[in-house]
Amino acid sequence: MDKFLTAIGSYVPDKRLTNFDLEKLVETSDEWIVRRTGIRERRIAERNQFTSDLCLQAVHHLQQAYDKELEDVDFIIVCTTTPDYPFPSVASQLQAKLSIRSAGALDLNATCAGFVYGLHLANSLVSSGLHQKVLVVAGETLSKVTDYSDRNTCVLFGDGAGAARIERDEQNPSFLHSFMSSNGNGGIHLYRTGLSKQMGDVELLGDGNIYQNGRELYKWVVSQLPQGMNQIVTDSNLSLLDVDWFVPHSANLRMIESICEKSGFPLERTLYSLEYFGNTSCATIPLTLDMALSTQQIKQDDTAILYGFGGGFVQAASLVRLSLDKRK
Repeated sequence: MDKFLTAIGSYVPDKRLTNFDLEKLVETSDEWIVRRTGIRERRIAERNQFTSDLCLQAVHHLQQAYDKELEDVDFIIVCTTTPDYPFPSVASQLQAKLSIRSAGALDLNATCAGFVYGLHLANSLVSSGLHQKVLVVAGETLSKVTDYSDRNTCVLFGDGAGAARIERDEQNPSFLHSFMSSNGNGGIHLYRTGLSKQMGDVELLGDGNIYQNGRELYKWVVSQLPQGMNQIVTDSNLSLLDVDWFVPHSANLRMIESICEKSGFPLERTLYSLEYFGNTSCATIPLTLDMALSTQQIKQDDTAILYGFGGGFVQAASLVRLSLDKRK
């Protein structure tokens, strides 16, 4: 083991969209939203603010928090489902904005599991010796693809970004084990249309905005994640009792409560960012980690299961040791 997660940063836009604001847009209420989702407000990008802008601010925060220089980063991975353009990639824009002279750059779309997939890829690049320092950034501007007349989805989503730096270190391994899978047949339950308006024999809805069958997604998540959590610790010759924190994708608090109940993992040792940021897709996990690190809720060398899941019915979990560099 010679992979090291050294620094994390995050960013959310200034604009807030509260449940009371949503009461003026659709037939809903603060009480209903909190009871069903646990969300109280979410952050919204400005009209001229895009995913690359949020990602850049998250990286700047990482630099400031850890006094990190990035000129020697040799690979950039940006996880997103809402790139500024179909191409060029957000990663290539970030490379230019950061003035990193020589680095591979690619966008990765694994929906809400994107950040964990990005860490897994970065881990592989560093472990192989092909690269020494990798920047993994997860960012979304979901407000730009949300239908604010659809009360089933508009109450959920917000905008934000998080960044992590992965470096080679022979003595302090961060990545202990990973587990991932997908069931593409579930894609019809959570999607956003693009060039095609049909998936198999199914005519798609949403007209370019997010469509979600919440009931089917909920059933899949609460049946799969408890199994995945137990599998990753069993494969590591551990038990859930040996894990300090569970950091799932912050989709819905009721979903997280059900996962904890079925897996037996304590809710009080489960971290999430949805209450004031909403569902920011692949950005929820780095936002959560940055919040917990900034308040010193997470201690040095704590272990955590990072677990992303989402559209395409993809899931990705990483068991990590959080031995980050000291913040300024």
